[in-house]
Amino acid sequence: MGQTNNIAEPLLHSQQAVALIGAEHARVTLRAGFTTVHDVGCYRAFSDVALRDAINAGWVEGPRMNVVGAYITVPGGGGEVTGFAPDVVVPADMRVGVVTDANDAKLKTAYLFTHGVDTIKMIATGAVLAEGTEPGQLEMSEEEMRAVVAEAANRGGYATAHAHGAEGIKAAIRSGVRSIEHASLIDDEGIALAKAKGVWLVMDVYNGDYIAEVGTREGWPAGYLRKNRETTDAQRAGFRKAVKAGVHIAFGTDAGVFPHGLNARQFAYMVKNGMTPMQAIQAATIEGARLLRWDKDVGTIAPGHFADMVAVKGDPLADVRVLEKVDAVMKGGAVVK
Repeated sequence: MGQTNNIAEPLLHSQQAVALIGAEHARVTLRAGFTTVHDVGCYRAFSDVALRDAINAGWVEGPRMNVVGAYITVPGGGGEVTGFAPDVVVPADMRVGVVTDANDAKLKTAYLFTHGVDTIKMIATGAVLAEGTEPGQLEMSEEEMRAVVAEAANRGGYATAHAHGAEGIKAAIRSGVRSIEHASLIDDEGIALAKAKGVWLVMDVYNGDYIAEVGTREGWPAGYLRKNRETTDAQRAGFRKAVKAGVHIAFGTDAGVFPHGLNARQFAYMVKNGMTPMQAIQAATIEGARLLRWDKDVGTIAPGHFADMVAVKGDPLADVRVLEKVDAVMKGGAVVK
């Protein structure tokens, strides 16, 4: 499913339908040239785990997936399905990662790993596309985030944090996360902290234009559009500063807000906001692989690595937008397009 003007959209699809929708999105994403992804968005708990396993088993065509299973979020926070009347009961599988304190956060993290996740996604601050939350607002405490990070490390994994607000970004970095998703309102102190700690920023700088155009045309909630206006330009300014400072940046799109398969539109926005075409390509290849800790297998074309390649008509170093339409895709030595 994708973003719509209906806040009840997540409730309109059964678990079975979500599985089939996910399979189609995986196919489209692979054929757009993305052979490995970090899937950090999942309302129906463990649907991403099932999809990852189906792809690995060869039942479904799609990229290799590193999955989080569910959001770790506070009650009513940016990872919740919100905006309904108080007596509406949200399905239990949409609330698996809701936590109330540090100990609960530790237990929920352990539960997610027990059920097959690769990594953890925390919702540190409010969200743009969620009712009742504000992007700049800190939602999870630093103590709760530290508990998640520690338990993830005990399980051989790590945590990333959705964080728009400057204070939430810094709290998440101090707690030990490996990456920050969005980082829309990051300040100079946050950029310096990310650089010092070796934390990756995954900043979806294309997204704002899509929300402004399509969301306005289709009548998305006014709060969504307001919050998008308040974060889009600030995020791009922060991105330019982070690039200049030499912070690790990995390619990330928030696909699902816009249609899957259009992921490569992000490249041109990264170049427009301070990266060279090669830096943008590296963000989507070797930097992404390093973030996932999968760089011994993917991210470069080298002996001992999986044979993942795309072919395009044109030179992406001259015009990075040629990557928006790939003509051939190879995953693991097999041509899939």
